[in-house]
Amino acid sequence: MRMASRFRRGWPIFVVATLLAIIAWFSQADGLMVAAGWALIVLSIFAIRFGSSAVANAPAKEEVAEETDAQPLAEIVTAYNALDIPILILSSDATVLFHNPAAEKALGEFEVGSHLSARLRSPGILDMVRETVATGEPNQMEHSERLPSERVYILRIAPVMEEGAPVGAARLYVLSFRDISELRRLDRMRSDFVANASHELRTPLASLRGFIETIQGPAKGDAKAQEKFLGIMLDQATRMSRLVDDLLSLSRLELKSHIAPDQRVDLLPLVCHVRDALQPLATDLGVDIRMHMPEGKVEVTGDRDELVQVVENLIENACKYGQEGEIVDVYLTKQEGQPVEFSVVDRGPGIPAEHVPRLTERFYRVSVADSRSKKGTGLGLAIVKHILTRHRARLIVKSEIGKGTTFTVRF
Repeated sequence: MRMASRFRRGWPIFVVATLLAIIAWFSQADGLMVAAGWALIVLSIFAIRFGSSAVANAPAKEEVAEETDAQPLAEIVTAYNALDIPILILSSDATVLFHNPAAEKALGEFEVGSHLSARLRSPGILDMVRETVATGEPNQMEHSERLPSERVYILRIAPVMEEGAPVGAARLYVLSFRDISELRRLDRMRSDFVANASHELRTPLASLRGFIETIQGPAKGDAKAQEKFLGIMLDQATRMSRLVDDLLSLSRLELKSHIAPDQRVDLLPLVCHVRDALQPLATDLGVDIRMHMPEGKVEVTGDRDELVQVVENLIENACKYGQEGEIVDVYLTKQEGQPVEFSVVDRGPGIPAEHVPRLTERFYRVSVADSRSKKGTGLGLAIVKHILTRHRARLIVKSEIGKGTTFTVRF
């Protein structure tokens, strides 16, 4: 079929060459020379015709080859776009050829055509990619991201090769990220809960046991002593209840710290509501809560219940630990082009500078005796820190000995 097609395309050349040969024959030229000349002309012209055709078709063949090279990438990206786990497709020199929407959402924007190190600068990840490119064997490792919130991933890279291809023949490599943050948080939550609960509950449990033994023994018939001991036991049980509630609240916050809230909350009525709720406590402590509020709405993106916890904790702490100053000022500010700020200022004894960086640690107390006398659990500011981390907000603490302390939340 191919030969017939070529003959049909070259028949004018064949006819011309034959006519020339016939003329030469009747001119009494050498028959052998005429036949040889005819054959040479026909073959030469056909060779030139089809050779140029082949050259003209060469770019098309190259385009087909390029399309064949790109075809595997086109086939796999369609499937990866539908996955909810981050996926990157790399070339053999670690250039990012593709990233699915889940990768952009979890890790930020990747520029297609850039090197992997432009976004992921971990030497461990780059070494793992190089090893897989060199050996053709899959690899995996654990990797942590600190910002915007702590995330832990199992990274796995594997070559994309046709069946039976030799080692090193892969042109594409798939890098996947499996999120194990929740598993790590659960493990840490269990260990922290056991460690913290056992440490903090040991003292009140020992007190309860001692009082119960006393009531059952020496004070068995002493009604006045029993009444006193039962009151202390109730305080200790209440403290344990608060402690367990705070630990559970802290654990719940840790589990969802990576999920930013998406609701709009007006802080103005929220702060006023918390002030009204804490007014009886402030009155008992002899503290005057003074409000400095702007006009109109002061909206931020957040979770209302969690923001109530933040405001309540900061104002309550100011009333308790700044009691000597007798005044607590609460400010809410909103300026054009500036972040919203909520501040609580007390005029108490202040906090020594060496203690300020550690205030948000679990169970950290500037004064253990003072904290326990005011029925604190040591977890309040740790809860505030975790809530603000989820809200992508900052807690700023400024304190001066003898002049008071200012806690500012900047959204």
